[in-house]
Amino acid sequence: MANSLGDHKFIFMSIEVTAKLSRNGLKKWYYYEWGKSAGERKAAGVFTYTKPRDVIQKNHNKEALALLETKKSQMVIDAQSIGTPFVPGHRFKSNFLDYYAEFVCGNKRPGNRHLEGSLAQFKCFAKKPRIVPMEITENLCKRFRTFLTDRLTGKTPADYFRAFKRVVRSATKDRYFRVHPAEDVKSKTNASKKMKEFLEADEYVRLIRTGIGNREVRDAFIFCCYTGLRWCDVKTLRWKQIKNNVLITSIIQKKTGKPVELTLHPIAGRILDNRRKKLAGLRDGSASNGKLIFFLPTADGANKAVSNWVARAGICKYVTWSCARLSFSILLQDANTDTATVALLLGHTTTRYVNETYKRHRPKNQAETIARLPAAEWNYN
Repeated sequence: MANSLGDHKFIFMSIEVTAKLSRNGLKKWYYYEWGKSAGERKAAGVFTYTKPRDVIQKNHNKEALALLETKKSQMVIDAQSIGTPFVPGHRFKSNFLDYYAEFVCGNKRPGNRHLEGSLAQFKCFAKKPRIVPMEITENLCKRFRTFLTDRLTGKTPADYFRAFKRVVRSATKDRYFRVHPAEDVKSKTNASKKMKEFLEADEYVRLIRTGIGNREVRDAFIFCCYTGLRWCDVKTLRWKQIKNNVLITSIIQKKTGKPVELTLHPIAGRILDNRRKKLAGLRDGSASNGKLIFFLPTADGANKAVSNWVARAGICKYVTWSCARLSFSILLQDANTDTATVALLLGHTTTRYVNETYKRHRPKNQAETIARLPAAEWNYN
C-alpha cells in the first residue's frame, strides 16, 4: 500500500529512520524509508559519529538525532496537509527578505531588472537584515512607494513598486498574509523636472576627435553611442558576446527564444579591433572569450570622466552615461528608422519605451520644421 511522497500517499506512521555506515566506518548517514519500492527512500542529510571522540562530537550526535525526529515530523505534517487549506509553519520563511530574494531568484528574466532592482531598493528602505512578514502592512507599502519616488525618477519608481507588489501578491497566495497589504496602494511615476540631454550627430564626431585621459571610458562610451547599451551592459560585456561583428545581447526574444543580435556599426567594430590588438600581447589572455572587453571604473567615476570630456569638446550639455543610449535611439529615429526596429535594437519587446522615453522631445530644427507649413503671399488689403 505504501507509495512515494510524490503520489501524496503513504502510511504516515510507517516512516522509518535507517542508517548506513560511511566507507571508512567513522560516520552513520541516515535515511527515511516508508516502503521498499523506488522513490520510497529519502536521504536525511544528517550523520552521526560512530565513535565520538570528544564532547563536541557527542553533542553533535545528540543534536543530529533530535534533528532527525524533527524532519520526520515535518514530512508527516506535509503529507497530512495535502488537499487541505492548512500550510505547515515550517514552510514559511521567518524573514520576508529571504522570501523576497528567493522569489527574485526564481522569477528572473533576461533583460528585465525590475525585480532585482526592487529588492535592492527594499533592502535600502528596510535598513535592517530581518523583516518579519507581519511588518508588511499597507502603511509600510505606502512608505516604500514614497521612498522610491523620492530617490528615483521617471517610470523606474512605478516599475520597482509593481515588482514589489508582485512579490507581496505571491506571498499572500502562499498564506503569509490574510489580505494583500499592497493591493490598494497604486504605483507612481516621478517625472523628471528637466529633460535628459542627448548628443547630436555632429557632437558624436566632436567627442571622437577630442582626447580624454581615461581611454577605457572613451572607448566604452562611444561603443554605447553606437550600440545603445546601458552602463550595466557594457561594464559586464565579454568577448564571447562578439561573433563575426555581431553583438549577442542578454535579451531573449519571446517569439524565437533566441538572444537579440545587433550588427555592429563600423566605428563600434573598429573600437573592438583596436582593443583586440592592444590586448593580444598581454600574457594573461585578457582578450580570451571569458574576459571583459572594457575595464571601467565605478559609475560615478565614469560619469565624471565623461562630463570633463564633454566640456573639453565644447559641448555645453549635462551628459551622463545614459545619454549614450538615448542618443542612439534619437539619431536612428531621425534617420527614419521605424520604432519597432529601434525597440528591438534597444532590447525592448514593445515600442512603448521608445515612444515614451527614447525619443526626441523637441524638433531638431524648429525653423526648418515650421517652414514646412503652407506658404503664400500675404495681402494686407
